[in-house]
Amino acid sequence: MRPMRTEQKLKPTGRVTLIDTQQAVERSDQRGRGAVSNQTGRFEPETRHTFDDGWDTVEETAARIETTLTRESAKTIITFNKSPDISFDRSINPYRGCEHGCIYCFARPSHAYGGLSAGLDFESRLFFKPNAPELLKRELSRPGYRPRVIALGINTDAFQPVEREVGLTRELLKILSDYRHPVSLLTKSSLIERDIDLMAPMAKAGLLRVGVSITTLDRTLARKMEPRAATPTRRLQTIRALSGAGIPVTVMTAPIIPGLTDHEIEHLLEAAADHGATGAGYVMLRLPHEIKDLFHEWLVTHVPDRAAKVINTIREMRGGKDYDARWFERGGGNGPVAQIISQRFARETRRLGLDAPRPALRTDLFQPPVAPNGQLGFGF
Repeated sequence: MRPMRTEQKLKPTGRVTLIDTQQAVERSDQRGRGAVSNQTGRFEPETRHTFDDGWDTVEETAARIETTLTRESAKTIITFNKSPDISFDRSINPYRGCEHGCIYCFARPSHAYGGLSAGLDFESRLFFKPNAPELLKRELSRPGYRPRVIALGINTDAFQPVEREVGLTRELLKILSDYRHPVSLLTKSSLIERDIDLMAPMAKAGLLRVGVSITTLDRTLARKMEPRAATPTRRLQTIRALSGAGIPVTVMTAPIIPGLTDHEIEHLLEAAADHGATGAGYVMLRLPHEIKDLFHEWLVTHVPDRAAKVINTIREMRGGKDYDARWFERGGGNGPVAQIISQRFARETRRLGLDAPRPALRTDLFQPPVAPNGQLGFGF
């Protein structure tokens, strides 16, 4: 693997030129991966840089990165948050890291807390929590627990490729079904269709809803931007399969990338509605921490002719910076471009009937299983 490095390559604020963006170029020799480099995590005391030592080794092709999966023992499995601008206060993430490799993923910086890179490490060095089912039963069975919607697989996709072998997400979903606990799912994987047998009865009881994320309908762009996720066409088919089973599906056009994907808004929403989506939402591209530099590298590598325009448009929406972390501002942006995108999205969702409020999921059905002896179905 090529040595890691860290620094902000472009000036952190203001407009950039096409010449400026060339400073963000990195050699890309890992096919099937989203990130171009493997920057040192921001908490590390040392950094590593690529340089030519005179032996021309810097030009050697890096060894192919294989995905590794490591067990970790979690202490708790339900994570609570107090963010006022998101619709849930608790979530479960059976995996850390995500092989989908989406270059824009907001979860990438979380790998830095473990001494790993938000770049290639995030999409190749994965972790799973084998004790998650046991922990979930224990936490749901506590006398003081009060149910509210659990978002399953939010930080990283719960249906990413390793789920085919590990099956943690299905185990967790089965427990939530047994406890009649409300749950929301968000994915860009067609693997979710595997669990229709569990999800359809939950949806009928008002306990489940699903979001399917589609960033672009351009297959070529999607392969570069989210290389190991299902193709856009396959995700539309997943919406149809879920909807056909009576499961309400929201299409998430997330993130919208101004100057790169915003021209697709109307076409994408219409395609989703045609395949059975009943709601829609969007989030503007967010570039916190390491993501900004990783995304700049990706732009120059894969869409060099549009890199400067995209960066400048994002900064116009964020007060001249790559990111504005304030509540309610981080997901939408400000200024004329942000306003036009918001108006276009609202107009199209009204036209297609995708603007109805999502029905609330039920919490009154929650009931921990009881064994024949009258005790809760999970022993302590």
